[in-house]
Amino acid sequence: MEFKREKQLQRLLNSRHNGMIKIITGMRRCGKSYLLFNLFGKALLREGVDSKHIIKINLEDRRNAELRNPDKLLHYIDTRLDDEDMHYVLLDEVQLVQEFEDVLNSYLHVSNADVYVTGSNARFLSKDVITEFRGRGHEIRVSPLSFAEFAQSRDGQLIDDILLEYMNYGGLPQVALMSENWEREDFLKSIFTHTYLRDIKDRYNIQLDNDLEDLVTMLASAIGGLTNPRKLENTFRSVKHSSITQDTIKRYLDYLQDAFLIEKAVRYDIKGKRYLDTPAKYYFEDLGLRNARLNFRQFEESHLMENLIYNQLRMRGLSVDVGEVVVNTVSDEGKNVRRTLEVDFVCNRGYRRYYIQSAYSIPDQAKRDQELKSLRNINDSFQKVVVLGNHTPKHLNDDGILFLSIYDFLMDENSLSI
Repeated sequence: MEFKREKQLQRLLNSRHNGMIKIITGMRRCGKSYLLFNLFGKALLREGVDSKHIIKINLEDRRNAELRNPDKLLHYIDTRLDDEDMHYVLLDEVQLVQEFEDVLNSYLHVSNADVYVTGSNARFLSKDVITEFRGRGHEIRVSPLSFAEFAQSRDGQLIDDILLEYMNYGGLPQVALMSENWEREDFLKSIFTHTYLRDIKDRYNIQLDNDLEDLVTMLASAIGGLTNPRKLENTFRSVKHSSITQDTIKRYLDYLQDAFLIEKAVRYDIKGKRYLDTPAKYYFEDLGLRNARLNFRQFEESHLMENLIYNQLRMRGLSVDVGEVVVNTVSDEGKNVRRTLEVDFVCNRGYRRYYIQSAYSIPDQAKRDQELKSLRNINDSFQKVVVLGNHTPKHLNDDGILFLSIYDFLMDENSLSI
């Protein structure tokens, strides 16, 4: 089974010859190397590029150890630029090269070299891309498999079963190809500890790492909940009897984001049209890794569905915030009261905006009114959406709010449009 990764592949193809170093980033094991060497390489051949004009170097391969020397790597590539036609230079695990920034920058003005690189998160993070190439690096972010990609590998299975499997074990391609649940669970728990957390500990020389591991567990247990470093510090003091400070917690949160393990969604005051610094929400980029951190013992469909919707929105290129709407109401005692209502997601791309509520189930009218109250108090004309965890038909209600099932949302990229 080969995952086509058509959207990511198209982004690579569209970025050709743009005068920048193409830098493929994303969490470990999400398929960056396969995308570059296999899918992109084959696409170039299909378009008629001569194979000798595709220079592939896996720097993690011991056979290429001498090419980790920057001057030898430069010489190796230069000797293969043997005509004026465009050459595609594909470098995997480029962080293993000493002074790799100088090597890559050396090709920015070489007219017949188009350079693409991947790197591991331990030493090659997204913020490094921004600083090291001084605006001459073009970042292409790769995520784990989307639900639609994952579902393609489950032909003949019921969509409900596929969704439960995806919510439990996530979208890492290697995990998706495993057939036994015990194998997936062992693999996910192992790589979380021995790969993802080890990368962070090694990169930042974290010696006393219990607090880092406890922080990850707290975040995994509270997806969809608002929090901030001060609140987490108080939890550490009261529950873990730890003296970790909020400044250290903030650094650890940054490390986890740089490793693509989690993403931060900040709050946005919809009526006031302003961002609010704290608290914020944190979502896991892969649900399988989140569940592995909790030993697969905490499976709450409503929270996992919210995390899943967030991930799919980000994969589709939308910026995603947590919305709030302040409304004036009258209490039972007749007093004026200001209340803050939450909108799960405020999504923007270009001139489009969507307000989205995630509702695993709406069993009665009281729950329906609760879910819709914040949307009904938004007074602009952007699309308002409720994603439900059942097989409801796609429809508009009398308020113009779009209702659709989680299945339609996941399988159709255009499902948010009427």
